[in-house]
Amino acid sequence: MCGIVGYVGNKSVVDILLDGLEQLEYRGYDSSGIAVMCEEDIKVYKAVGKLQNLRDKLKGHETEFNNSTMGIGHIRWATHGAPTLLNAHPHTCNCGNLVVVHNGIIENYKELRKSLEDAGCIFRSQTDTETIAHLVARKYAQCKDLTEAVRLASEEIEGAYALCVMHNDCKNKLVITKRNAPLLIGIGDSEYFAASDVPAIIKHTNKAVYLEDNQIATLTPDSMEIIDIDKNNITPKVEVLPWEPVALSKMGYKHFMLKEIHEQPDVIRNILVGRLHAPDEEIILNEVNLNKERLRHLNRIQIIACGTSLHAAMVGKYLIESFCGIAVDVEASSEYIYRKTVTDEHTLVIGVSQSGETADTLTAIRQAKAKGSHILIITNRPDSAMAREADSLIPVNAGIEVSVAATKSYIAQLMAFYLLSLYMAEIKDSIASSTLTSLKTELMILPQKIEQILAHKENIQTVARAYANTKDFIYIARGINYPTALEGALKLKEISYINATGYPAGELKHGPIAMLDETMPVLSILMNGSVYDKLLSNSEEAKARNARMIALTNSKDEKLNELFEHIIRVPDVQELFSPIIAVIPLQLIAYYIAEFLGKDVDQPRNLAKSVTVE
Repeated sequence: MCGIVGYVGNKSVVDILLDGLEQLEYRGYDSSGIAVMCEEDIKVYKAVGKLQNLRDKLKGHETEFNNSTMGIGHIRWATHGAPTLLNAHPHTCNCGNLVVVHNGIIENYKELRKSLEDAGCIFRSQTDTETIAHLVARKYAQCKDLTEAVRLASEEIEGAYALCVMHNDCKNKLVITKRNAPLLIGIGDSEYFAASDVPAIIKHTNKAVYLEDNQIATLTPDSMEIIDIDKNNITPKVEVLPWEPVALSKMGYKHFMLKEIHEQPDVIRNILVGRLHAPDEEIILNEVNLNKERLRHLNRIQIIACGTSLHAAMVGKYLIESFCGIAVDVEASSEYIYRKTVTDEHTLVIGVSQSGETADTLTAIRQAKAKGSHILIITNRPDSAMAREADSLIPVNAGIEVSVAATKSYIAQLMAFYLLSLYMAEIKDSIASSTLTSLKTELMILPQKIEQILAHKENIQTVARAYANTKDFIYIARGINYPTALEGALKLKEISYINATGYPAGELKHGPIAMLDETMPVLSILMNGSVYDKLLSNSEEAKARNARMIALTNSKDEKLNELFEHIIRVPDVQELFSPIIAVIPLQLIAYYIAEFLGKDVDQPRNLAKSVTVE
């Protein structure tokens, strides 16, 4: 959600800022802007809509910024105020000498704004960010030190923020700080970068410092100085970034989403490397600090997550309870943090987040940690804020996911839950060794089965084309694939804007069946196993109401041809592993429908990749 890029050094800054913002487009945004330190003063350029609009606006202004080597840039996802030019970042103080970009939400901005207006500040926008510009400018007028002005202002600000600040008096100085929002410093040769995420700078450097909360960094072409809120000097920890620029290429695919769907077999292989060598060997999770004694004292497990990660968590609940016999609760992080939770030192709390920066989930795990719970984090970002809070960690090794709609990160999270649940079962001796061997064998051949699906997509494309013009869509399943139905519906909603809903199939007759007629597609996730016959019966009920029926199945039963208008057949798989196989065609159906409709697949409207505010 939103994106920040900053640069101070010896190169032309505008291209660096624009390229960095382009690499952050996946985070979701509705306006963009840059501020450039020019010879006489700071120039600000902003545009509503896509980044190309900003590029177009900059044409003809090259003589103003051609020699500029310092600047800040931002893509905004509207929170306070509509996506307008006035509300776009960067924001300035009244005199225009100070400029700021900001990710996050300032919780006390109304109080600050009133105080600043009473002091004579004139506000032009509806944003909370403009409050920061005026506040820092007033502090600077008092102390004439930009770093100190940012420090003093941060003492008065409540909420979450990542800030980059420039002042016209400081021609080669960039000041940045953060609290509960990601921000890192890239280190080059006589140059420094600031960014809210790695992709913005990975083309230029693989050395970085991750700022901690309430730290303030002052960057010039030749220096980096970091202090804490009490003005103590901080010795930075320089880390090597894990990604290569090639990860940000579409590699010949039309969209990042299609590329990332096709990467899923290798994602599974990557997460198994070093963790499961052979079916008859134990699972190795080096960063999971759960032993037999700790598991014996667990009363319950709580899994907290948002969006797609919540659906992975629901599958995780099913697996852990099946394999380990421990009661598991799953809850949306946004609900968890606003009620009294029964959590203590006998509770294992699992937080799931692709980015590791999801604000609701981060708050929730901090609340649980304060009550003494053991915190286990499943994330694609082992360098994230959530990972740093963890007592145990499972990095899912999915690589960077550019498309806003999660695909390969979902598969990676599912795999993390399979490994974790089997790992815990081994420790607890809750599954026979022969059964464990069988389950691990199946786990290791999942990539080949996904590759079979990806090699024969024609039938899926046919289904997508047949239903591309529908206004509504229903997905039904039972048992372990109910979360798969929810995930399939979410994917379709996210990128095609078709109203799609997932239901437990047995709930159709308790209300939703009233919606069924000859215009309503119903997709049954009809996988062989304990609930196959029940789900088949539910499908017949829907067919009797003239619904347009689609089956996603690994059954070879020819009788299905009479019941279903379309059948998508997938490789056979044990029921417990069917969520991995079943979700692939659902991702592809959503993708192809959105493509047929001409939607912006990778950057759907109103959505952000990393939701860093509550």
